[in-house]
Amino acid sequence: MVNIDDIREILYNISNEIILPSFGNLSNNQISYKNEKDIVTEIDIKVEQELYSNLSKMIKDSKFIGEETYSRDPSILNYYISDNYCWTVDPIDGTSNFAKSKERFAVMVSLTKHKQIIQSFIYKPISEEFMFADKTGTFFNNKKIKLSVNTTIENSNGSISTKYWDGNKKEKLIAIKDKFKNINSYGSIGCEYFDIVLGIRDFALLSRLYPWDHIPGVFIVRQAGGHDCHFDKLEYKFYENSKNLVVSSSKNLNYQILNLIGE
Repeated sequence: MVNIDDIREILYNISNEIILPSFGNLSNNQISYKNEKDIVTEIDIKVEQELYSNLSKMIKDSKFIGEETYSRDPSILNYYISDNYCWTVDPIDGTSNFAKSKERFAVMVSLTKHKQIIQSFIYKPISEEFMFADKTGTFFNNKKIKLSVNTTIENSNGSISTKYWDGNKKEKLIAIKDKFKNINSYGSIGCEYFDIVLGIRDFALLSRLYPWDHIPGVFIVRQAGGHDCHFDKLEYKFYENSKNLVVSSSKNLNYQILNLIGE
């Protein structure tokens, strides 16, 4: 495992040197779109380059999978089934929020090796909050956190992503929204995972599963005692092309949600 303080320092320095000076100061020519709908900024690209430079030095011959790198070379996902250590990063999770000067965005990093998640890190530049997980558990600002909540559907709040579901599934998910206490999206799944661990939110119901969006957060929730599963009740496998995932504060809540949508 890599030293936690080293990762924290890398994220802190990148935040202060690249991200925060641009927050609220982006010009239109620094913002563009990839695949005609997903926003990307020059800062996303700079942060990813800096993460690559720093993380690659920490473990010899380690591989690197970044959101922006993937957009140019999708074959890099094959690194997950190699015997190499692999860094996965989302340089700015919540790019749209960042571009609109909204504070809910995060930098996410994970370290894996041959189908196993070893460490995960989420850093929130505005508040300087840092959460990480390893084989010993999940920690928030160095304090170990253990989820102990056991909420019900009607008392739970979270998000239901309906953007990428097929027609029938989307209609069903829209129909069950009023069964929950509150449904809303942060626009940053990293910040949602963060708050599930802190007990501020209860669940996220997801369709499209890009690994940089979900490896860090799923592992952080999992190691805190939360639960993740696909609709077949098997846990998230980041190295497979998968979709349809429920992540929540407990296995019981996950199964309640699956029963509600008829899976």
